[in-house]
Amino acid sequence: MTKAERKAADRILLRRIVELFKPHLGMVLMTTGAVLVGVILGLVPPYLIKSIIDEGIAKQDLGVIGRDSLWMLLAVLAGAGFTLLYGYWGVMIGQKIMFTLRQKLYEHLQGMSLRFFTSTRTGEIQTRLISDVQGVQTVVSNTLVDQVSNIGIVISTLIAMFLMDWRLTLLSIGLVPLFAVIGKGVGEFARKVRQGTQEQTGELNAMMQETLSVSGILLTKAVGRQDLLANRFRVENDKLAGWLIKSSVVQYLFFGMIRLITQLAPALVYWLAGWLLVARGDTSITVGMLVAFTGLQIRLYFPMTGLLSAQVEILSSLALFQRIFEYLDLPRDIKDHPKAVSMTPAQLKGKVEFRDVVFAYDPDAETPTLKSLNFTAEPGQLVALVGPSGAGKTTLTYLIPRLYDADAGQVLIDDTDVKEIKLADLSTLVGAVTQETYLMHTSVKENLRVAKPEATDEELIAACKAAAIHDHIAGLEQGYDTIVGERGYKLSGGEKQRLAIARAILKNPKILILDEATSALDTRSERLIQESLAGLMQGRTTFAIAHRLSTILAADQILVLEKGAIVERGRHAELLAQGGLYSRLYNEQISVENRETEGASPG
Repeated sequence: MTKAERKAADRILLRRIVELFKPHLGMVLMTTGAVLVGVILGLVPPYLIKSIIDEGIAKQDLGVIGRDSLWMLLAVLAGAGFTLLYGYWGVMIGQKIMFTLRQKLYEHLQGMSLRFFTSTRTGEIQTRLISDVQGVQTVVSNTLVDQVSNIGIVISTLIAMFLMDWRLTLLSIGLVPLFAVIGKGVGEFARKVRQGTQEQTGELNAMMQETLSVSGILLTKAVGRQDLLANRFRVENDKLAGWLIKSSVVQYLFFGMIRLITQLAPALVYWLAGWLLVARGDTSITVGMLVAFTGLQIRLYFPMTGLLSAQVEILSSLALFQRIFEYLDLPRDIKDHPKAVSMTPAQLKGKVEFRDVVFAYDPDAETPTLKSLNFTAEPGQLVALVGPSGAGKTTLTYLIPRLYDADAGQVLIDDTDVKEIKLADLSTLVGAVTQETYLMHTSVKENLRVAKPEATDEELIAACKAAAIHDHIAGLEQGYDTIVGERGYKLSGGEKQRLAIARAILKNPKILILDEATSALDTRSERLIQESLAGLMQGRTTFAIAHRLSTILAADQILVLEKGAIVERGRHAELLAQGGLYSRLYNEQISVENRETEGASPG
């Protein structure tokens, strides 16, 4: 990107940042008013000091000393009060903007398709949502107040200094260009450092998310390669430390140079004042005026330092805003059609049809994942999906609730393309029990209520009884209030799946997807679940991906997939008679089950 393009992009970025303040314009104006009052009050003490020294101490007038000291005390206290007030309002504005920014980012990410989350590491997403937003919080919370205050202080102080002595003022502001040069140079470097720091933080967060989760720890301990991961972490950690060192160097360099200038400035003023008084006999230079002037000089340089440090902070924070807006600008490839229609469970019959459906995870792939699929599931039918691993069974079910959209062809529910049904309605019409059960780190009760937030305790118990999990939950120390642990690791695989089935029963969808829903169950539990699922499937269209082919013998139609295409279809007996892929898969599985049964029999 050229320098001109960078400036143009920064201008657009700054306009978007300013837009964040517009909803809070009223509070911004009140804060600005309080700042200006505080600035004016801050000018009072230097003038009172001049009066105390020249009119009170020099002339030994206790009345002047007492009066002006009291006024100075009142001015300082009032100024402190207004500083506290506008500081509080500034934090309120900042927190409201941060709340909005976090909320928008979270809601936007929730609307992203499954494709985005399968191609983006969780740690990177968390860094954008937490670390990046947190990184700009200080800028948004403090920059507005500080900069309005600093600008007001600089302008008012310069006027006051000119009124005291224009010659000393010109000398003081002659050092200002040094501030600007330092601020610009350090700011550009700080921006690169901030961006590098956040990117490396994202890398480290992603690695920690992957390796310190329960699944990651189990894998690490199972393969016994903690040393390998520790070395990888050491490399990434060292990179982050390098960026943080650069960040610290930037701060020390900037504030060190500013401190040097502010220490040199009073010495130059004292020299010029002394020369004017001694060599030129200028009687306008008094002790009180000189003390008051140097006080104003300090009052000038500190906010000027603030302005320049804000320049550094803003320039470096542009990288964070850029990363946040980058995610907010991500297009949603799955969204409501402008003329999307509502479809309620009461209206739905449950017919599902695939017409020449083609889909590929990678748009550039030579061979699509699903190839020209055509079938119709009539309302209330049980459709079994069978085939070797990687045949496309789960992918097919993803297209019904629009976790992905078909690249070609149509997926229809009751003769309406799913792309023309409101997403919110579609999510209520379709329920799923997947092979990998996801449970949140909360109570059993709250995990169930994800499906139906308003569900009563009686409804929860009924659903769990239907899924053959109630007795186990009731036997837990805290019953339905038991915390299941991260991803449900306090429960066995079968218990998690039964809880997921109870959740689906509670949701009561019109179209049900069972993706190897009983794969982690023992024979007895599987039989109980099959009985409860048989009742659940009544009156609704069900797609079942079966781990054991013996569990789908009663399917109304069986679709046999191989390499993304439907190669056979029919009922169990018909497919066995054909002697094709289904027959081979079924016979192989029956042989395995028979061997397992014989091996388990007492010898």
